[in-house]
Amino acid sequence: MKRILMSIFFAFVIALPTFAAYDTAERVPVVGKQIVTKNGLPSTITFKIVDTDADNSAATTSKVIEVSKQDLIYAGNDNEVAAVIAHEIGTVMNAQVSKENFRNLAKAALANTLSEDNIINTAANSDFTNNKISQSDAMDADITGVDLMIAADYNPLAMVVWVTKMPGSFWESIKGDPSNSKRAMNIYDYLLYNYPSKVKAGYACNEYRFFLTYADPIVEKRNSSEKKLEKFQKEQAKKKSERAKQIARYKATGGVNGWDATYTLLENFANSSEK
Repeated sequence: MKRILMSIFFAFVIALPTFAAYDTAERVPVVGKQIVTKNGLPSTITFKIVDTDADNSAATTSKVIEVSKQDLIYAGNDNEVAAVIAHEIGTVMNAQVSKENFRNLAKAALANTLSEDNIINTAANSDFTNNKISQSDAMDADITGVDLMIAADYNPLAMVVWVTKMPGSFWESIKGDPSNSKRAMNIYDYLLYNYPSKVKAGYACNEYRFFLTYADPIVEKRNSSEKKLEKFQKEQAKKKSERAKQIARYKATGGVNGWDATYTLLENFANSSEK
């Protein structure tokens, strides 16, 4: 009997190298196409994997969505690859890139009118504001991405897992909280209210189980307060309505939005002022 067990063990070990490693780069076009098709997005959208941070400032016109290798490192299956892709599409749908372009151009125009003594203070304040806005934009893109994932038949809880796999803050480590816990909780709350069946279905991995040890007490405390629960429900219903409008607007306009128009006006004004 012992010899039989040893034979089975060695046969298993020998067979291990035959299993192909999961290749996120190969899965991006496949998963991306499913997200595009299932959500009725323009069929001309393609995906490009880049070594740097994704820059989708031209995605509205080029119909090319950049996906960063740095983000794909934390994806271990198709659901998590879908989270990476859906988040990037979410940034475009929410006009995050357009708003950032406008802010950068406005800052440059403002800097040109400042005295040298005020530039440092203004730059510091602008950076602080932009960091807060970027966090808010990322959270908005996450939950827009969740809607896209669900329509494409991917498990939206993978967005929670992907976010918590990425490096978090020093204080989160000290407290023993999941990485990027605020972003992850924002996604979880959105799903908990708008898609409770998806939360009930769960997600089988250690990262998600660890996240639940953080999230469950927060949810329990909120549910014990009628006032807090009512506020939560109103906020989530509003977020769901906003997501639906953004996705519909993107489909109707091809991604063009008011921020693009304002940016063009400011850019033309800046160029004419330099002549």
